[in-house]
Formats: sequence, C-alpha cells, structure tokens
Amino acid sequence: MQEEDSRATSYTTLAAGPDFRHEIEIKRSRFITVLRRTGTEELARDLVTGLRREFHDARHHCSAFIIGPDRNIQRSNDDGEPSGTAGLPMLEALAKRETLPGVADLSDVSAVVVRYFGGVLLGAGGLVRAYSESVSSALSLVPMVRRSRLRIGAAEVPHAAAGRLENDLRSAGFVMAGTSYAAGHTVLRVAVPDEPAAIAAAAGRVQLLTAGSAALTMEGTEWVDVPLA
Repeated sequence: MQEEDSRATSYTTLAAGPDFRHEIEIKRSRFITVLRRTGTEELARDLVTGLRREFHDARHHCSAFIIGPDRNIQRSNDDGEPSGTAGLPMLEALAKRETLPGVADLSDVSAVVVRYFGGVLLGAGGLVRAYSESVSSALSLVPMVRRSRLRIGAAEVPHAAAGRLENDLRSAGFVMAGTSYAAGHTVLRVAVPDEPAAIAAAAGRVQLLTAGSAALTMEGTEWVDVPLA
C-alpha cells in the first residue's frame, strides 16, 4: 500500500538524520542498538546488511521493522538466538511504543541489535528482556516527528518579500513545505490540515500578511514531517 492510499492521516517516525545508536551491557554481553528511519522493506534490509559488514565479528545481528502509515508491514529476525527471544521482543518494543499517552503509532522504523556475547548465558527470559530493553532504551532517546498527510497551498510573492512572509507564517504556527524560485517570484508552499476551516485560515493569513497582493492556491496532499509539540 502506498502512502497516498493509506487510511491513516498521521503517524510517528524518527526524525530525519543519521542512524541513532545506543549501547547497553548486560552480564558482559554488549547490545548495540541501531535505529534507522526506513520507508521500504528494501531500506530496512539494507540496514541489516550494512551492520553485518561493520560488525562482522559479532555473533548476532537481530532485527525488527515496521513499515507504512498503517503499520501493515512488520517483520523480525532472531539471527541465531533461540526462537522468539530476540526479533519478536524487538518488534513488540517498536509496535507498543507509546508516542502519546495511549497512542502507539510508530512506523517507518528499523531496529537492529548487534550482540557481542560476553560469556555468560542469559537464558530465554534474560534474552527477551535484554533485546526488549535495548530497543526501548534507544527509543526513549531518539528524536521523533509526527508525519502527517497535509494539504499543500502555494503562494507566489516577490523575492524581496518571501523571507519575511515565510518567517511570519512560521511564527503563526504554519508548517512550511518547501520553497522554489522562478525568474520573477518565489513560491512558498504551506502545509495545512485538509479541512475547509484550516484552508480558509491559511488563505486568509497569506492575504493579510501580503496586504492582498498574494493568494494561496491549493494543490494536492503530501506527507510532511511536523515537529512533536
């Protein structure tokens, strides 16, 4: 299912940026968790492949990922640990992570836990707790954003007025969805909820801030990263 066909209108994911890494030690075993924002299964599997090369001397490279606004793709792999003691606890840590009170909607995220065995057997229960804690502790530290399907409006303004208008719109709480430049003007793109009242408010704000010299032309919808409040 493509993002534009999704029933969901928003979900939480990792903020754009490099892989996030966090390490814990349990009974001399090292558990290195790597989190990456991944929008496809191919990208999720690429993370595992890359970490196998980087940590080639580690005993296990266990993984889990959730993909899609509706979280319809969920996979896990124990990579040699006893069945159900690694990948599944990692997947549950992702799936059950509350991003708001009572809300678990984390998606487009992959987790790989690289384990260096420390010589002490943890037992099945110990492994479940270790892999779950590894992912949960990393998630508590990684920056996240709300990814929302929003309606895009475009306003053409003179180059000289674009910077001020963009700052004014940001100050008013609007989400900017990009800027492009033409020979005689700048196009500012604003993302708003796909609701008549929100669209009217955005259009009115643009007219007010430009003294009626610019209008907001509504386009299609896009998935946009919105900072968490």
